[in-house]
Amino acid sequence: MSVWLPTSPCTPEACAGHEGERASLVRAVLRLTAAATLILLGILGFQPVRLLPARPRRTLVRAWATALVGAFGIRLTVHGSPGPAGGRLIVANHVSWLDIPLVAAAVPCRMLAKSDIGDWPLLGPLSRQNGTLFIERDRIRALPATVEAMTRALLAGDRVTVFPEGSTWCGRAQGTFRRAAFQSALDARVPVQPVQLAYLLCDGSPAGAPAFVGDDPLTASLWRIARARGVRAEVRLLPRIPPGRHADRRELAAAAQAAVAVSSVPVVPVTRALPASSLLAGVPAQPVSPSATARDSAKRPSPSVHHWVN
Repeated sequence: MSVWLPTSPCTPEACAGHEGERASLVRAVLRLTAAATLILLGILGFQPVRLLPARPRRTLVRAWATALVGAFGIRLTVHGSPGPAGGRLIVANHVSWLDIPLVAAAVPCRMLAKSDIGDWPLLGPLSRQNGTLFIERDRIRALPATVEAMTRALLAGDRVTVFPEGSTWCGRAQGTFRRAAFQSALDARVPVQPVQLAYLLCDGSPAGAPAFVGDDPLTASLWRIARARGVRAEVRLLPRIPPGRHADRRELAAAAQAAVAVSSVPVVPVTRALPASSLLAGVPAQPVSPSATARDSAKRPSPSVHHWVN
């Protein structure tokens, strides 16, 4: 395992269980069928949609992404406004592959993804057509070229989304924001838009089913989400950090991480979960936050959608 790759202590066994009601087998199959149909429609309809003016095109993309999240039975709530058009680096905490349509439902944008995603069935062709920027996460030497590509996209007026934790976390704890991605915002002199993503149960506690962590296969994650009931997703578009406010990428990354952490749901430790009654009563939790590269023995989520190296 490369020491450059961020890691997370989260595992499917410890973090990805669903404690709520379950959908029937028939409903779960229908959900997966609806999701696959929407992805196919996205692939087939991409070329005609890209010919539309910016405003209707973005409206259709947001509607499609919202429908895809809803196909899995997840209720979506977006807090805040996407704001004006123009280049912007969007940074969010990372829980699941579902984070991609969640962000797209709130702010249509280009994504930074690991190169493996381009080979995935259905999602691979869709990501390539939608202008996804790919990073070879095992090649540290490829990082400067990736930052340069992001800078060009930002200068061209694109919104680029990055998950700077570099690895998926379960939502009860979060990783450190890696600094390299923020260099593109500094070079392009564009704002940074922190975004907080949360998957919750009816009682407000974090939902485990959407977590895509550890060595969890994509097929297992899809089925677990399709079977879960009572899951809702919240996207919070936080105030943008204007260009020039922070002198270097270290300060900028720290400011963005602090914004996401303040706006996050109550955090539950990975090793010892607090009861829901304590969370609702406002009892502060003590999250486990190991360094993303502190332990080479920690499991890296090999199927994770986005990875960033420092």
